Amino acid sequence: MSAHLVPSPNQVGQTDLKSLTEKSSSPPPPMELKPLLNHLKYAYLDKEQQLPVIIANNLYQEQEDKLLEVLRQHKRAIGWKLSDLPDINPSICRHRILMEEEIKPIRQQQRRLNPTILDVIKKEVKKLLATGIIYPISDSQWVSLVQVVPKKSGMTVMKNQQDEYMQIHIAPEDQHKTTFTCPFGTFAYTLMPFGLCNVSSMFQRCMTSIFSDLLQECMEVFTDDFTVYADSFKACLGNLFKVLKRCIDTNLVLNFEKCHFLVTEGIVLGHLVSNRGIKVDKSKIDIISSLPNPSSMREVRSILGHAGFYRIFIKNFSKLALPLSRLLQKDVEFKFD
Repeated sequence: MSAHLVPSPNQVGQTDLKSLTEKSSSPPPPMELKPLLNHLKYAYLDKEQQLPVIIANNLYQEQEDKLLEVLRQHKRAIGWKLSDLPDINPSICRHRILMEEEIKPIRQQQRRLNPTILDVIKKEVKKLLATGIIYPISDSQWVSLVQVVPKKSGMTVMKNQQDEYMQIHIAPEDQHKTTFTCPFGTFAYTLMPFGLCNVSSMFQRCMTSIFSDLLQECMEVFTDDFTVYADSFKACLGNLFKVLKRCIDTNLVLNFEKCHFLVTEGIVLGHLVSNRGIKVDKSKIDIISSLPNPSSMREVRSILGHAGFYRIFIKNFSKLALPLSRLLQKDVEFKFD
């Protein structure tokens, strides 16, 4: 279909499956590795250098060898592409989409799309179809528009993309409620996409269930942010072994780009954590410093929100922020200087 075609209600559900499912004869593009910070480096779990992992840059050779051996033994717990993601055992967790009895289905129609993003949508749909994460559907009363947003890298992707979440089953009786429409047809999800109501809390409950006996003993979990810790290399390697084995036992797969192994410091929930304690993340400070002077109450709230995140590091923060806070009061002239 062309980008300017807006289907009628009768057309919703028609899909050009042949063009979406046909296999390309060209080899897949090589994996693009992002630049790393100075304390990190890439290592590989295979001779062909197709399975990269990110490890600390200051390990002794013997330590690095032992770490890579553990990772090779548990490489099923690490994912390098979307097709590497299995699905978590439904007996552990399964997502339900419960509705109030009087709720009426919402069926949105397609709108015109910018031609520059049409090819991006097609690639995403093909990728999700090939991995079984979505499937064509033609009889759903629930139909939402596909959402496209820019990423930091400059690429544009469907908003329903957060690979970590796409490992939890959606109950079969609720899958039709996830239907979305695009110029290539209508599709529903089999696995939980990012963007559904309560997916974060559902993912947190699932992770808590999987790692319940390891929490506060050797790891902490906040949704998809895991921290495995110990006070020595040997102990940390042993704890990592336990966590990776648990991932394999439950079919949980970790994104290799977001895993930093055996580091002595790292960003955890927006803070720099190390054996020296907790510090602010310099990149966040740079963002705050680069904010322009506020010209509206909305921009004042934004500045206070950014700065307030680090209020535990700022003595007398409330007093320092008082001039800005006053600008949010009613019947106060907005004047920033």
